[in-house]
Amino acid sequence: MSNEEKKVQDEQLQQEQTVEAVETESAEEEVVEMTLEEQQEARIAELEAALLTSEAKVREQQDSVLRARADVENMRRRSEQEVDKARKFALNKFAEELLPVIDNMERAIEMADKSDEAIKPMVEGVELTLKTMMGTVEKFGLKQLNPIGEAFNPEFHQAMSIQESAEHEPNTVMLVMQKGYELNGRVVRPAMVMVSKAAAGNIDTQA
Repeated sequence: MSNEEKKVQDEQLQQEQTVEAVETESAEEEVVEMTLEEQQEARIAELEAALLTSEAKVREQQDSVLRARADVENMRRRSEQEVDKARKFALNKFAEELLPVIDNMERAIEMADKSDEAIKPMVEGVELTLKTMMGTVEKFGLKQLNPIGEAFNPEFHQAMSIQESAEHEPNTVMLVMQKGYELNGRVVRPAMVMVSKAAAGNIDTQA
């Protein structure tokens, strides 16, 4: 083999090696690029998973806070209701004991001879005392039930008798035998009343 042929062969071999080196380098770069892309995707997936976990923990903590706040609010409301209930009806027993005193004062005024000048100052004193007492107990929720002329209500009235009446609508309180009292909406003593019913003649006429 001549020197020129050998030189040409060496050059061809060198070119082939250069091409192989370039191809190998390109392949390695591609592998590196794919590896970096995969790493970035894996990192993104990891961050997304961490974000979802954090969001779930935040929601769980928010739910816990809302539940705790609701429990506190319910407890506060129950406490207020219990305190209000105790305040309203703490005087219930005292009111029951006080009612006979009020009744006696009213009877004394009704039975007194107001034309007698000798006892007139005493009657006026009892009336003033009764008025002051009623004003005081009303401030604490004690209300008198005097349903004369009103419709009979079994929640607040106790029917002692039923009488025919042409002057009253049926089921109307004709007479109050004893006044009733309620304390903040709760009946302490029902009013004892006489209730009207339609007269026999009126029933026949309607028939």
